[in-house]
Order: sequence, then C-alpha cells, then structure tokens
Amino acid sequence: MGERIAKPEHIAVAPDAPPVVDVRGLWSIFGKGTEAFTVHQDLNFTVQRGEMLSLVGGSGTGKTVLLRQILGLARPARGTVTVLGRPASEMGREGAASRVGMLFQHGALFSAFNVLDNVAFALREQGTLPHDLVRDAALVKLQMVGLKPEHATRMPADLSGGMVKRVALARALIMDPPLLLLDEPTAGLDPSSADEFCELLRELRAALGLTVVMVTHDLDTLFALSTRVAVLADKKVIVTGPPHEVAHFKHPFIEHFFMGERGQRAMAPVKTAPAPAPPAVPEAVPPPDKEQP
Repeated sequence: MGERIAKPEHIAVAPDAPPVVDVRGLWSIFGKGTEAFTVHQDLNFTVQRGEMLSLVGGSGTGKTVLLRQILGLARPARGTVTVLGRPASEMGREGAASRVGMLFQHGALFSAFNVLDNVAFALREQGTLPHDLVRDAALVKLQMVGLKPEHATRMPADLSGGMVKRVALARALIMDPPLLLLDEPTAGLDPSSADEFCELLRELRAALGLTVVMVTHDLDTLFALSTRVAVLADKKVIVTGPPHEVAHFKHPFIEHFFMGERGQRAMAPVKTAPAPAPPAVPEAVPPPDKEQP
C-alpha cells in the first residue's frame, strides 16, 4: 500500500500560464420557490496545467455537480466556469471531446457496443476519418490502458470491473484531450486492481501531460495521485493545497476525513517525512446576501 502515496510526477508550468479550469463566484441552486436549496455559494477555485486536483467533501457538497459544470452538462445559477479559456457551456458543442475527457464512476459504457466501438465512438461520430484509421486509433488507446487487441471484440457485460474502467479511460482519451475528469476512478475495485489503476493514471498523466480533476472518497487514491486537494464544505471550497497540508487544516470535516482510522492508515507512510509548513489560510469570502439569487 505504501507505493500508492508516492509523490505524483511534477509537470513544469510557466508561472504566468492561465489556468486550465477557472471557477469564479459559482452558485448551484436546485428546486424552485420555497423548495429551492443552495449547494454552492460564491465558490471559487482554479486548476493549473499539469495538476491532478482532487475534490473532496461530504455527501451533498456537490462534487459531481462541479464535474458536470466543468464538462458543460450543467450550468450554475450564478458565476462563471471557464475551461481552457472558453466558457464551459460551450463544452456541449462540436469538438468538446477534443478538449475534455470524462471517466464516469461506473464506466458508463454503451452496453450494445463492443469494446472497440465504445472507445471509437467520439472519433467515429465526427465522420471525418476513414474507418480503418478510427479502428487503429482505438486499438492504440486500448494498448495505452493495458488491454490487448483480443479484448476489442468483447462486450461490456463480459468485462471485469477493472477492465470496464480501462475501456472507459481509453474512450475518454480517444480525442487526446488536455483535460481529464475522473469521478471516483477506483470505486468498486479491489485493492490490487485499484493500485494498478492508480499506477496507470499516474503514468498516463506524465506521458501525455494531462491536467486532471478527480472526485474521490478513497484516501489511498487521493494520496497516490493528487498534487493538490480542494475541500468542499460550507457550500464553498474552504482550503486547497498539497494533501498532507490540507490534512492539518482545522475544520470538522477535514479532521473526520483525514484523521479518522482510514485517514490515519492512509497517511501512515508519510508521517516520517519532515513536518510540512502550516497550510495557508484560505482567502476570506465576504458573507453572501440573505436573498437567494
């Protein structure tokens, strides 16, 4: 288990490089009238090129909602979400798959398609490349995620959980997007398969120069992969920073999440490292107006 908290590879970024993801003043509101409730309120965070940022928070804090907003599948009630310099609302338009790839929690493979057709789907939908070239590109992506050509003709129902994750990852990468979104990437995997999938993600991020935003509850995965963690609580991001620094930030959720039995077990291999400097106190956010937007 110790190897899973190895420090992720650093990708050099120019100091003045614009963020890949920039979320400003975001409000997420569900329901209407007296039944309306606010999930996010004046939420802000950025993701720089080459980072692997993990979003963590308790149930109902809107982690997956944020992924959907970055992907352009949902729009906030107020505020802006900018991805690769463009409004996230444009992600649903032509060419979105070449900018952002998404690995859904349970793979979300098309059950009626075989492995090859699942991976090739976005490229084939463009209709601009010959069939043979699309097939070859899909086979290359399968090889990149550790699958063999003979797996290409299998149906999703015939795959193990680990193989489903790999096929879904190959599909997310078929258009070579610079940004990859992961929703609970190791959920449902046994420890050995989770270790292998973490190693695969680490290798692909380094080889392809990917920027990754990940939602995870798994502390081993978080420490294995994250260059930075953003904690959702109190309807906003309360702190961001390297995992071992965020773990020492004073907040009830963080103390429960990182300092409970599971957290102590996951952090044990880094306890012998030099004590980190105290994390920076997050910039204060003025209290919002009482009225809902």
